[in-house]
Amino acid sequence: MSKVFVMDSSHQPLDPVHPGQARRFLKQGKAAVWRRFPFTIILKQEVKQPQTEPLRLKIDPGSQTTGIALLHDTSGEVVFAAELTHRGQQVKEALDTRREARRGRRARKTRYRKARFHNRRRPKGWLPPSLESRLSNILTWIRRLCRCAPVTCISQELVRFDMQLLETPSIQGKEYQQGTLAGYEAREYLLEKWERRCAYCGKSNLPLQIDHIQPRAKGGTNRLSNLTLACESCNQAKGNRDLEDFLKKKPERLKQIQAQAKAPLKDAAAVNATRWALFERLRAMGLPVEVGSGGLTKYNRSLRGLPKTHWLDAACVGRSTPTLLQMSGVVPLLIRAQGHGCRRVRNVNAHGFPCSAPKRAKKVQGFQTGDISRAHVTTGKKQGVYSGRVLVRASGSFDLTTRAGRIKGLDVRFFTPLHRSDGYSYQKGGVHSSPA
Repeated sequence: MSKVFVMDSSHQPLDPVHPGQARRFLKQGKAAVWRRFPFTIILKQEVKQPQTEPLRLKIDPGSQTTGIALLHDTSGEVVFAAELTHRGQQVKEALDTRREARRGRRARKTRYRKARFHNRRRPKGWLPPSLESRLSNILTWIRRLCRCAPVTCISQELVRFDMQLLETPSIQGKEYQQGTLAGYEAREYLLEKWERRCAYCGKSNLPLQIDHIQPRAKGGTNRLSNLTLACESCNQAKGNRDLEDFLKKKPERLKQIQAQAKAPLKDAAAVNATRWALFERLRAMGLPVEVGSGGLTKYNRSLRGLPKTHWLDAACVGRSTPTLLQMSGVVPLLIRAQGHGCRRVRNVNAHGFPCSAPKRAKKVQGFQTGDISRAHVTTGKKQGVYSGRVLVRASGSFDLTTRAGRIKGLDVRFFTPLHRSDGYSYQKGGVHSSPA
């Protein structure tokens, strides 16, 4: 079961406790809520020489979603789990919109000016804003967890695919590069490339086999560009036939396979572009960092019979993964990066012309859009207690987005803040039960 983080009166992290014990502390007045996401309590009385057990923070970086797991190395107990969804594509689209509006405005209102982008220099280690956003999200949550829990070491999935191992599985000097893990690296690469579907019929959620696009009997090789995934029936039906002959009645599927066989992995490229930058920034935090490959993560997960989720992948990162993982009842926290609002003073239409009024003050009577608040409505037709995200207006009539829907026109005097907007939205995921 996911535990509750505890801090002493000096803001030093203590061992996480069971939710029941945290509730007793709160009811007895011995503690107060310090942060709601992740839920953390702070003790009101000083604790003399607290004894803490070290925890390991494991990270499975992804292009769209990053898995996070916090566990004990000795017992294998998963204390906290989360899945962090990034907004890299939104950042790119926002920059594209800004660039188009700026170029259109300059072309309309100013004379021609010679391009100056060749005069600008990028600092060492520069990354595009969309990739920098991913790194910032991960590092933000690592720092938050290190403040709430006694984290002493970090494990990171450094390489998604070990390309050297894929090309030369018989390389000498590294035991992990000879034997079982070589197959796991190739299979995981193909699963990512072909989206875990049969390339010929498009079916998913069934056993898949590795198939040669150009049969080996007709000169095909074992290179990854010549490999695809197929279900058993399609693999047997194709046999040693050429791809053009097998799919002559499905020309659209043929063009799709030929294009996808040569297409690069966009998400894998984003991960590969940021992995070393993340590794260097983790080392700069002063904690020991363990690294592992994506193939090793899948090997650990398959060996323990666990389903594929981002937070379970994070729990299986690295060679330090305990033989037995205790994760019964763990509910991952689903975190989605939302940003801190828009810097644009005015919105523009499709032609780049302003189409809205200037932006007003961000905060209204102490609230801003995105704050998680409780509204206790005592008068009118909407009497009741509601909790959710606030959408503020200068008039003081706010909207509240709850799980049941959106409630409009609530007066500001009914609101009590619960969690200030921090650029993320939160939701509880499903419960995972360990196999017997």
